[in-house]
Amino acid sequence: MKRICAGLLAHVDAGKTTLSEALLYRGGCLKKLGRVDHKDAFLDTNAMERERGITIFSKQAVLSLPDAQITLLDTPGHVDFSGEMERTLSVLDYAVLVVSGTDGVQSHTETVWKLLRRYGVPVFVFVNKMDLAGADRQSVLEQLARLEEGFVPFDGSLDPDAFAEALAMQSEEAMDAYLENGEVPADLITAMIARRQVFPCLFGSALKLQGVDELLEALQAYTRQPKAAEEFAARVFKISRDEQGNRLTWLKVTGGSLRVKASLTGEEPDGQSWQEKTDQLRVYSGAKFQMVEQAPAGTVCAVTGLTRTWAGQGLGEETMGRAPVLQPVQSCRLLLPEGCDAHAVLPKLTQLQEEDPQLRIVWNERLAEIHLQMMGEVQLDVLKRLIWERFGLDVGFGPGSIVYKETIAGPVEGVGHFEPLRHYAEVHLLLEPLPRGAGLQFDTICSEDVLDRNWQRLILTHLEEKEHLGVLTGSPITDMKITLTAGRAHLKHTEGGDFRQATYRAVRQGLMQADSILLEPWYEFRLEVPAEQVGRAMADVQRMGGSFDPPELLGETSVLTGSVPVAEMRGYAMELAGYTRGKGRLACTLAGYRPCHDSPAVIEAMGYDPERDTENPPDSVFCAHGAGYTVKWDEVPAHAHVESGVRLNEPEPEEQPAPRQTRRQSAPVSSLEEDKQLAAIFERTYGPSKGRELFRPAPMKQAEYHFEPSGPEYLLVDGYNLIFAWEELKKLAADNLAGARQALADLLCNYRGFHDCQVILVFDAYKVPHGTGEVSRYHNIHIVYTKEAETADMYIEKTTYQLAKKRRVRVVTSDGAEQLIILGHGALRISARSFREEVERTNGEIRRILEENRLKNARW
Repeated sequence: MKRICAGLLAHVDAGKTTLSEALLYRGGCLKKLGRVDHKDAFLDTNAMERERGITIFSKQAVLSLPDAQITLLDTPGHVDFSGEMERTLSVLDYAVLVVSGTDGVQSHTETVWKLLRRYGVPVFVFVNKMDLAGADRQSVLEQLARLEEGFVPFDGSLDPDAFAEALAMQSEEAMDAYLENGEVPADLITAMIARRQVFPCLFGSALKLQGVDELLEALQAYTRQPKAAEEFAARVFKISRDEQGNRLTWLKVTGGSLRVKASLTGEEPDGQSWQEKTDQLRVYSGAKFQMVEQAPAGTVCAVTGLTRTWAGQGLGEETMGRAPVLQPVQSCRLLLPEGCDAHAVLPKLTQLQEEDPQLRIVWNERLAEIHLQMMGEVQLDVLKRLIWERFGLDVGFGPGSIVYKETIAGPVEGVGHFEPLRHYAEVHLLLEPLPRGAGLQFDTICSEDVLDRNWQRLILTHLEEKEHLGVLTGSPITDMKITLTAGRAHLKHTEGGDFRQATYRAVRQGLMQADSILLEPWYEFRLEVPAEQVGRAMADVQRMGGSFDPPELLGETSVLTGSVPVAEMRGYAMELAGYTRGKGRLACTLAGYRPCHDSPAVIEAMGYDPERDTENPPDSVFCAHGAGYTVKWDEVPAHAHVESGVRLNEPEPEEQPAPRQTRRQSAPVSSLEEDKQLAAIFERTYGPSKGRELFRPAPMKQAEYHFEPSGPEYLLVDGYNLIFAWEELKKLAADNLAGARQALADLLCNYRGFHDCQVILVFDAYKVPHGTGEVSRYHNIHIVYTKEAETADMYIEKTTYQLAKKRRVRVVTSDGAEQLIILGHGALRISARSFREEVERTNGEIRRILEENRLKNARW
């Protein structure tokens, strides 16, 4: 009988746990169906899971079928616990991806699919909730097709010829078989599924047991047990503790077999070897388990007696697992109860980090605080409950923040020297940037004639053992290769700790010289909005510092795809629901780390001084006249005792690819001939312009009106002048002046969404008694109401004078006198009529792009 390990994966609320319940029931493992909403689901064994109705911890159940024994691993669907889900992928033979028939492919579905592709896991798809109104079979298939080719319905909806033809399109081997025999044999279908060339799709309702039997039949008919090694091999994918506090090592046996009291050896992440014996082998189904004497290849079990294993570890002949993709992007401070010693709590919390490696527990020595790096708010709620249940501590959490990282732009050499009296070590390191997402790599090119091999190994160990911090914000460094180039030890005075100090200082000294880059996490997003609101959506993405491809038109909906900083996207889902009245949809997937969109502001806000960080000193210690003395980091190379031979040329600036953005048309300005005539009139009347000395108004108070420059150009609009110059707005203003102002503001928002400029819409409020003026943000533009006794003309003249010193400024007005004055300030003017033509061209360009994309999609 074949042994298969199959994981159930889905986005939250797709019905994954309900499907696992249905599979176990129809497979004869359960006598009664449980339900998530009834809080009695078989695999929701934790009290928090039953209270919240979500899966938090991965669970195991064994399903015995006539032709196969399937170990089901039910994984969390909530994005906050996606690290738990990713850890199970390394032991899966197959995956069942659950998609809601009403919701379709969600952002987390796309994240899961990318992980399945990375780990090479064959996939069966079960489209659930097909009994509900709004479930659209064809729409889901089209959405799945965007993920990858190869999705084929296996539910009998295709006639035999159409089914065989669909399979034949997925590989040349299948096409040959189809052309020769008119069908694709079952063993070839099984092979194509295993090779991820075909992804069987089944449809049904897990709650009503529709399509469940067909899924079970497909799993029996079209799966095969992977070939196992003869010698013992196993992969550890999870660490947990049972109700009695026993440490459980969850592993899958991938070769040979594992027996009780077997002696296992392995290495800890820091390279230290260990040897321990297994006490119990437990095969779980839900909360219950059966103890076995032997676990053959293909078995997933929990082992007691092992204390030094870790998730991702390979035992026996198995290699170490791949580094996880999903990383925490948020950080917060742990607030302990009054009188609680943080140093006493910290060792206890490492138990939780052992069970969830993506939950980073960080001790901030400078602030004497415990900080946590996690995936989201729901994870914090669960963590609070776990800490109370495990340790009896009622903790809280400080405000959340983004987890930043740092890298360098070009190669640099770092030198570290540590020579207090009777100690000696010197280290030279070459720091080089790597592509985004590469992490840290360590190597040595140092000759053993210069430094013995044992010292070199020790230096590499010190490089790997510590989380090195950057010098911009004190964030961890990444995407860098650090190579040992030279070093020196003393025959009598060098100790192991000396090279630790020299290595740390060499890294730090190199970073102090380097051109450092602050990185932040970014999302890739898919934003669906009603077509008439795409301008607002584009403007929002621009405001957040993101970029996007030209919008696609799908029926009455416009779709924007692009990337945006995680820090800016927080809370936007609620804003989207508000302005689209619930019709908008936002899907975000983590796209890794990229250069921070607002580095200066972040660096200033964090206020990190690398030279005051006593835990990470960049300076070195030398010795003279029997005493050690400190040498500043920038003088260390001149005092170094070893010449590394590294010669670094001045790095050329790296050419960065242009960010994705919409096609923009250059904004037209008034004709050159007209401006020449105006300039001549100006000079005849007032004399030659001397820079911008004419018409200097009183200095603008910083507190009154202040706009941060966010683009290459400013556009100032005289609101009432425009309203009464445009016939349709003028008619609207006759009945409803507020409505006319609103209509003009909306037109400018749409215009701003297409043009890279800062728009300031100015309305007269000079007749308002005691008016102090008002500046507000309306979507992606600023709206100004002037203060008492200040007209729009006066405000525009004053603001133009200030802005035109450093920025390109255009003013929209048909007031001739005002046009003349702004020309003297160095700004460009555009009439109300010309600007209307520009707005119409912009709207036409947006419609053209949408129509092109609609036709393109229709052809495909």
